[in-house]
Amino acid sequence: MTDRPLLLLDVDGPLNPFRSRLAGLRGYAGHRMRPTIWMSRRNPASRSARRGLKVRLHPAHGARLTALPYELAWATTWMHQANTMIAPHIGLPGDLPVIEWPELFTPDPDGLSWKTRALVDWAAGRPFAWVDDMITPLDRAWVAAHHPAPALLLRVHPRHGLRDRDFSALTRWAADLSPAGR
Repeated sequence: MTDRPLLLLDVDGPLNPFRSRLAGLRGYAGHRMRPTIWMSRRNPASRSARRGLKVRLHPAHGARLTALPYELAWATTWMHQANTMIAPHIGLPGDLPVIEWPELFTPDPDGLSWKTRALVDWAAGRPFAWVDDMITPLDRAWVAAHHPAPALLLRVHPRHGLRDRDFSALTRWAADLSPAGR
C-alpha cells in the first residue's frame, strides 16, 4: 500500500468518449472489441456482435494517468478486461487492481449510481478520486457523508472524454491533500 490516493477509472465516458458525434476525435484511435458485458447483451449471431463494439481510445492517456500522483485502479463494467483490452491501447500496465462489482446495474434505493456504495467500500477509508460519466450530486453528497477520507468525484462528459482540464483538476486535488490525508 502506498500513501498516494486512489484514482478509480471508468472506461466508457472518460477513456472511451462513446457519445461523441465526431468519428475521428483528435488523437483518438478506433478499435473493435468484444467485452463480455457488452456481448452478454447481444445476440451472438447479430451483425453488431460480429463487428464488435467500437471503442475510441487516446494512446497518450496512459502516460498522463501514470504521471499523476495516484495509485490507479479500474472502476468499470469491463472489470479485468480493462487490463487486457484497454490498457495495452493507452499504455497502462496490464495488472491494475479491479473493483469487482457484486452486481452490475442494480438500481440503488436512494438513487445513487449503482457503483457508489461498492466503490466506497472498496476504497476502505483511503482518499480517492473517482472518474466516471455517471456521477451525480446525490453520489457526491452520499460519499461526503459516508467516506471518512477526502474524495473527488469527477464527472467526465461521455461526448468529450478526459480533457486537459480534467487532468489539471486531478493534479490540483492530489496536491491539495495534506500529508496526513494521503
